[in-house]
Amino acid sequence: MDREIIIPEEMREIVSRAGYAPAVKVGDTIYVVGQVGRTKDLEVIEDPKEQFRAMWYNLQIVLEAAGCTFDHVVEMTSYHVNMSKHMDVFRDAKNEVFPKGTYAWTRIGVSELAHPGLLAEVKCVAVKA
Repeated sequence: MDREIIIPEEMREIVSRAGYAPAVKVGDTIYVVGQVGRTKDLEVIEDPKEQFRAMWYNLQIVLEAAGCTFDHVVEMTSYHVNMSKHMDVFRDAKNEVFPKGTYAWTRIGVSELAHPGLLAEVKCVAVKA
């Protein structure tokens, strides 16, 4: 199997700390693990809109490291704490950078994420053809 591990320079700390790759490329398909809104120093951002913006920025970093953009995303799953409370803000932050209507999207409400204060996490599959 043709497998390439994608680790952007900005994410080397999380890889060494958590032990997983931000993305794996198999053929023309890139599997991006859940990205969240935290700083390069792995601090959770408190403001919901800024947290969501950082989450999309972190996703963009991983996609770019794989030679992709948001336009290459074909499937996305997002996980939300207090989904009904934050969905409008989440969607506004997404729409600032992510093309509309070009991917399949599933949204799932959850009770918590990996670290206290995280409000959303997004993972995706991109195809670079």
